[in-house]
Amino acid sequence: MAPSNIGYSLREAFSHFFRNWTTSFGAVITIFLSLFIIGLFIVGSALVTSAIGTIEDTVTINVFISDDATDDEVQAFQEKLESWQNVQSVNFKSKEDALEEYRNMSSSADSTIAALDGENPLPRSYEVMMEDSSQVEDMASRIKEDTDFQAMADNGDVDESVQYSQEMVGRLFQVTGYIRIACIVLVALLTFIAFIFINNTIRLSITARRREIAIMRLVGASNGFIRGPFVTEGVLQALLGALLSIGVLELVRNFLMPRVMNMVSWWQFEIPLEVYLMTYGALILVGLVIGLFGSAIAMRRYLKV
Repeated sequence: MAPSNIGYSLREAFSHFFRNWTTSFGAVITIFLSLFIIGLFIVGSALVTSAIGTIEDTVTINVFISDDATDDEVQAFQEKLESWQNVQSVNFKSKEDALEEYRNMSSSADSTIAALDGENPLPRSYEVMMEDSSQVEDMASRIKEDTDFQAMADNGDVDESVQYSQEMVGRLFQVTGYIRIACIVLVALLTFIAFIFINNTIRLSITARRREIAIMRLVGASNGFIRGPFVTEGVLQALLGALLSIGVLELVRNFLMPRVMNMVSWWQFEIPLEVYLMTYGALILVGLVIGLFGSAIAMRRYLKV
C-alpha cells in the first residue's frame, strides 16, 4: 500500500467499520474470544510452570555420613559441596536434628525413641539443594564418586548413603517435560484456530462488499489501492479485539487471581508482572499479524485477473 493511499485507506476503514457496525462488532468479538482464550491459556501455562517449579524446588539429595567422621572432615566436605557448580545450598543435619525431624514426622515416634534407651541410631547428613533440579542424577553420581565422601560414607555404603528418590524424580521430570511440550503445542493450535476464525470473519465482510471491489477493478484501481481499506479494517478489528482481551485479562489479574490465591493458600504461587506484559504484547502482535494476513489472504480471490 503506497503512502499516498494511507489516508484514504484509514478513512474508508473507519467509515465501513461504523457504517456496518454489526458485522464489525461480530468480527471484533470473534477476535477477542480467540485471543482471550490464547491469553488465558498462556497465563494458565504460567501457573502450571509455577507449580512445576515449586515441586522441582523440593527435590533434594540427602547425603548420610559416618559417625566416625571428624568435625573437621564434615566441615571440609560441606565447604567442598558448596563450591560445586549447580549447588544452591548445603544444610548440615546433626544426629539430634535427624532425631527431632523423625519425632515430628511420625505419630509413634515417642514410643520408638523411648525404646532406644537414649541411643540415637540416625546418622548425620547433608541436605543438598540444587539450582537446576533436573541435574539431580549427575549431582548424586558426582557425590558418590568423590574420594572424600567415600571415606566418610555411612556404614561405608556409598550407594545407600546418597538418597534422592530416584523413581519419583525420574517420573516427575518426565511428566513436567510432557506438560511443557503440551503447553507449547496447545498455544500454537489455539493461534491457528484463531487465524481460521478471523480469516473466515474477514472473508464474510469482504464477500458482502464484492460488488464494490468489482466496480473498483472496472475503473482501473490497482490491487494495492483496493486492498488498502480492507487490510486496514482487518488490522483495526484485530487491534480492538486484542485490546479488549487484554482488558479482560487485567480484570482477571486484579480481581480473580487474588481470590484464587486466598482459596489455595497452601499453594504459594505468583505470576510475575513481566509474564502478563509479555502476554499482552504477544496478543497485540498476534492480533495484528492475523488481521493483516487474514485480510490479505481473504482478498486474493477477488483480486485475481
